[in-house]
Amino acid sequence: MRDINILKTNGVDVEKGLELLGDMSMYDSILNDFLTGFLDRMKSIENYKKMMDMANYAIAVHSLKSDSKYLGFMALADIAYRHEMASKANDLSSVNLHYQELVDEANRIYNVARSYMQKDEVKVETVSINNNPAVDAPPKVEIVTPEEVVQGTKAILVADDSNIIRDFIQEIFASKYEVLMAKNGKEVLNIIAANPQKIAALLLDLNMPDMNGFEVLDYFKNNSLFEQIPVSIISGVNDKASIERAFSYPIVDMLNKPFNMDNVRLVVEKTINFKSQD
Repeated sequence: MRDINILKTNGVDVEKGLELLGDMSMYDSILNDFLTGFLDRMKSIENYKKMMDMANYAIAVHSLKSDSKYLGFMALADIAYRHEMASKANDLSSVNLHYQELVDEANRIYNVARSYMQKDEVKVETVSINNNPAVDAPPKVEIVTPEEVVQGTKAILVADDSNIIRDFIQEIFASKYEVLMAKNGKEVLNIIAANPQKIAALLLDLNMPDMNGFEVLDYFKNNSLFEQIPVSIISGVNDKASIERAFSYPIVDMLNKPFNMDNVRLVVEKTINFKSQD
């Protein structure tokens, strides 16, 4: 039996996590998924830093910040937020100066979570900062072509660089809809090309690497896809300009982070029904 006090005594705000995830069964399931992809995520962050790619670094640490907040890893979320702000300001010096702090807290919380989940301790790789970052290329993003959706089953496509958001929405709707998932805009277009008649709705995050949500919206507009697939936005942005820009496209609704199961169900059903009313 898992001991929740392992999390609480190590600074994890479990109650904060339950605001989104509802109960410990869902929390444990999402936490396990978080741990599964964590080392690859940290490697990706490291590579963006070494390449001085501050645009994608900002998106990557933004995703880390969001997922950490959803699980109650507030110290890691705070450090990731400071890295996000520094990278958005193109302040590579500050990113490099405080990078080890990010790695150390990631290492700490990773092993706290693994201890709670009763997994063996693993150390997050620490890479020394160097002044010749051009030798390593950023990680190649794998574009996954999903299997064809089961005939007669409605499919919803969830596009978000946050594993937690994708997995959370899948958990909610897996028994009712086919749930396809994309980590970036390129995967969105790839999945739509593979399933042109199957997708009943798209939930689209605005901040994603490689191809962001606004680029996907432009593609939809230029190719008349809004008439085929209704779109609602998943967004953590709160600036007026971005919100107004999003609603300049014919989207159905906006799901603002943080949200809960009821919010998600309401927006998804509204988006699917929007198409069925056409």
